[in-house]
Amino acid sequence: MGYDITYHPIKLEQMEEWYFSRLDEMKQGDYSKTWEMAQKANMHEFYIDKYLDVMKEAVNIEPDLTFEITHGFNIAVVQGFFLPHYYVRGTAFSFLIEEHPQMAKYITSWQDIIPQWIKNPIAGGIVENYCGGVFISPEQVHKLLSDCEKDIQIKNLIDNFFGEYLPVFIKALNYSLENGLGLLEATDVVVPNVIDLNKTESYSNLFNCDPEGALIYREIAMEQIAQALKESGDNRDVNEALKDMAFMISERDEDGNVEDYRIYEHPEKDS
Repeated sequence: MGYDITYHPIKLEQMEEWYFSRLDEMKQGDYSKTWEMAQKANMHEFYIDKYLDVMKEAVNIEPDLTFEITHGFNIAVVQGFFLPHYYVRGTAFSFLIEEHPQMAKYITSWQDIIPQWIKNPIAGGIVENYCGGVFISPEQVHKLLSDCEKDIQIKNLIDNFFGEYLPVFIKALNYSLENGLGLLEATDVVVPNVIDLNKTESYSNLFNCDPEGALIYREIAMEQIAQALKESGDNRDVNEALKDMAFMISERDEDGNVEDYRIYEHPEKDS
């Protein structure tokens, strides 16, 4: 199954400051500290509003809902309003652990780090779309990068799993290391439009998403489409075929197959 994965550099103190500590205030109808904090971070007013929207929904999360598909996903979205995040296609650390359980030594259990008043059941990784995943602590980021240099087995596992997206994952790890941050994964915070990357969708701030992974995804998709056209005897060029695909995708969206999908338009980037 293809998942749109993002990696979000963040530490526990930022989760607390940007998310958990704000929930009780907002339950009482006090949005002022959240607004002030976002302004202090020089956040565009458009994204302040989106940040507030996420938090307004978060205060109503039922405690029987899985942590990853609620708070875990929200934390990733919120991180993206403040800091860079990194896109890859399909290569989630959660999935790597499923294939190689020994890699679980590089993650920290949510049970050990979230506030005690959060009672939502924890799945332990990505379980569906629009979902948070595992968290690699700052110490584990350092350990993973170090082991990739010193341990050939770990290096081969990471290299083979991430494939074309390896440079993006290493970039995310290095950013985290340099800034004393951990790394949170999530799915479908960013959904690239390979037909037109300018129409890429994001729950967060797309301008904070490093573009390298989306460009790799588009290149791979174009190669696959070209190969499929060749094998089927279709003489159209890729761009012509993509126009038809765009129409099909538009129809599918209008039919409601992604009825819960929220598309945020973003303002023009300041010149």
